[in-house]
Amino acid sequence: MHRSILSTLALFAGACTAHFHLNYPEPRGVFVGDKEPSFCGGYTEVTTNRSTFPLSGGFFRIQQAHPNWSAAVLISTEQDPNSFDAFNGTNGQQFARYWAKADFPGQFCIPLDLSNTNITGVRDGANVTIQIAVTGGDGNLYQCADLTLAENFTFTQALNDTCTNTTASTTSTAGSTSPTSGSGASRVTSLQLSGYVVLLSALGAAMML
Repeated sequence: MHRSILSTLALFAGACTAHFHLNYPEPRGVFVGDKEPSFCGGYTEVTTNRSTFPLSGGFFRIQQAHPNWSAAVLISTEQDPNSFDAFNGTNGQQFARYWAKADFPGQFCIPLDLSNTNITGVRDGANVTIQIAVTGGDGNLYQCADLTLAENFTFTQALNDTCTNTTASTTSTAGSTSPTSGSGASRVTSLQLSGYVVLLSALGAAMML
């Protein structure tokens, strides 16, 4: 009986302190769990060493600890985005991708094609920042990556090999076909594209604080 109660409490505590890690592209700074609820995970200044990132056919990779989570990717074309407002355009928040919801933790490699955003300034050679926002029951969490976009970009084989989707019970490559040179388009995850309205509302509330 007591062991059952302790196990339940441990599980609850783990769920309340769950976070996510941005493994690729390289985030602005070293992961600090207590800072992740803050803008860009606590790093307000742009890094001087931006990562080169493909304009099309890209992907990002996260380690996700939440059993139920929703997420979105915002983008800023400002040279030094240091607040949530920097990720707003004339029509509101600038989303690079909605990918919304999954009901299990694990490692995920998610396609990110920035050429389809139709956002002014997202082009070959541009300096941009993406902010990945996750909500999983313990509030909103954020990680940023500062990038320089490249139209002609080829992933190394080592980086391609890291692009896998892993859950507690399964491990798989993110796509069933080999990616073409310079493209991550085959990295397809099985995440359901639903339920992102909750996240959008939460982000809106965060930006009003």
